[in-house]
Amino acid sequence: MTGTLVAGRTGASRMSHPSAPVTSARQLKTPLALSLADLAAIFDDLQFTLRCCERLLVELDRGAQSDPAVVESLWVSALNSYARCFRPGERGMGLTEADLKATGVEGDVVEWHGLLRKIRKFAVTGETNPRETYSIGVTQDADGRPEGIVITSVVNPVVDDVTVRQTGRLAFELSKLLDERIKEHQKKVFAAVEDLPRAKLDELPAIEITS
Repeated sequence: MTGTLVAGRTGASRMSHPSAPVTSARQLKTPLALSLADLAAIFDDLQFTLRCCERLLVELDRGAQSDPAVVESLWVSALNSYARCFRPGERGMGLTEADLKATGVEGDVVEWHGLLRKIRKFAVTGETNPRETYSIGVTQDADGRPEGIVITSVVNPVVDDVTVRQTGRLAFELSKLLDERIKEHQKKVFAAVEDLPRAKLDELPAIEITS
């Protein structure tokens, strides 16, 4: 979903290069309109997840030269955006396991979805450092007596390109599914207001349309 989406008597259409650019509109705050806004926000989160995955693949391809801070930041951002899509929200517009199955992605997508949630929980809300596991040891002198304390750590594996690709694929397929849902919802919103008189429309607050 790019540009300003307009639904009229001919249905929903993309307006990336409209002949007469839309610069203002009247704000709708009906439950139906607010539900459409929720869907648009979810779509944006999916697109953000996809962009993070695309950028991650570029960074991971650098091998030893990749920046761990960039990798972790992109991956956590992708996981957070993805997880938000499945929160019901006030109007119940969040994605569900049924939507996962409807993508047609091969394999057990529900199981993969559950794995992503576990990874996010460990990386974001876990009580320990997700990057390294630390241990404390005591060194001994030649006679076996305590000599000093050492702090050592084992680096946890970073996300791999296969995981990133599968996550990006799922986000992409969910975006396609949601794009169609948004178009249908737009038609319903327009149907609810298309017969409103001019006086009623003029009473609604004006909003600016950004490109």
